[in-house]
Amino acid sequence: MLQQQNNMSIKQEKRTRRHKKIRINMRGTKDRPRLFVFRSNQHIYVQLIDDGPGGHPAKILMSASDSDLKLVKGKSGTRKSDMAKQVGILIAKKAIENKIEKVVFDRGGTLFHGRIKAAAEGAREGGLKF
Repeated sequence: MLQQQNNMSIKQEKRTRRHKKIRINMRGTKDRPRLFVFRSNQHIYVQLIDDGPGGHPAKILMSASDSDLKLVKGKSGTRKSDMAKQVGILIAKKAIENKIEKVVFDRGGTLFHGRIKAAAEGAREGGLKF
């Protein structure tokens, strides 16, 4: 059991290290915010973040998750990758309503594969450009 916990914490540390490396060169602005995707084992969360100039704290402009989608459409029991695509479409609709068309994609240190890729494709289908 201890070995399994150790492996999970090592995986998490590696992901955070990759995310820090990526974030060094990536900044979101008010005109072109950062589209951050976080995936857990059960859910997926997408946020549009304005990192602000200099050392100012980041602002979350808007967010969407699969739990929002369940409330809106009343769907449950679909595949996680399909839900991720729908979340991407939902965040794109919210962004376009607020006159945001271009974003910087932040995968959060995870591979661009599976649910992360599905969320990105959904956001592109919804009209966002990255």
